[in-house]
Amino acid sequence: MARGEHHRIHAQDRVQRNRLRIAQEAARLMSEHGIRDFHHAKLKAAERLGILDAQALPRNNEIEDALREHQRIFHAESQPQLLQERREAAIEAMRFLHAYEPRLVGTVLDGTADSHSAICLHVFSDDPEAVTLFLREHGVPVETQTRRLRTSRDEQAEYPVLLFAADQLPFDITVLPLDALRQPPLDRVDEKPMRRASLATVETLLAEGEEGDDFERKLAAALR
Repeated sequence: MARGEHHRIHAQDRVQRNRLRIAQEAARLMSEHGIRDFHHAKLKAAERLGILDAQALPRNNEIEDALREHQRIFHAESQPQLLQERREAAIEAMRFLHAYEPRLVGTVLDGTADSHSAICLHVFSDDPEAVTLFLREHGVPVETQTRRLRTSRDEQAEYPVLLFAADQLPFDITVLPLDALRQPPLDRVDEKPMRRASLATVETLLAEGEEGDDFERKLAAALR
C-alpha cells in the first residue's frame, strides 16, 4: 500500500472514531441534561472532547442511534416506564383535544422520551386562538410561544406553541393550519416528513402491549 493511501485511510478511521465519540457524548448530554437540540448537543460534545474537525460532526440520526444505545445501557429499567407514562398521558390529551385532530410527534412517539421530555402534539386549526381559548376555558393555564418549522428544504414557517403541565408532565402543543394535516413539516433528524400518529394509532399500539424494537416496528408499519 502506498504511503499516501495509508495516511488517507488512517485519517478516515480517525474521523469515524471521532464521529462516534461525539455522537456518544452528545447522547449523554441529551439524556442527562435534557438538551433537545441535536445541533447544540453535537457542538457541545465536540467542544467537551476537544475535537475541532467539522468533518467529525455526526449526523442527527447517528446521535439518535447513540441516544437509544445510551438509554438501553444506562436506563434500561427507568426509561421504558417514563416512556409508557408519557404515551398514556398523550392518549388522554389527544382524547381531550379530539376536535383539533391531534397527532403525537417527537420523542414520546419515537421511543426516546425520558424524564426531560415533553409530550409533543400537533393540533390543527385555522384559528389558533380557538385552541388557546378552549384550553383556558377548561382551566388549563397556557404559556404561549412560537416555533419555526421547516415546511420544505428551502422554506420555514412560524407557528404558535402552547405549553402547559398536567399531572406533573409537560405538554408542548404546536398549532398548525388545517392543510398541514396532509403535509407534515420536515423532521429535524432526517429532513423527511415528520412521523405523526393519530389517537387511534397510539391506542392500538399501546393496547398490544408492545415496547422496544417491536413497538417501533409496528409503529413504522402503522404509519405507512
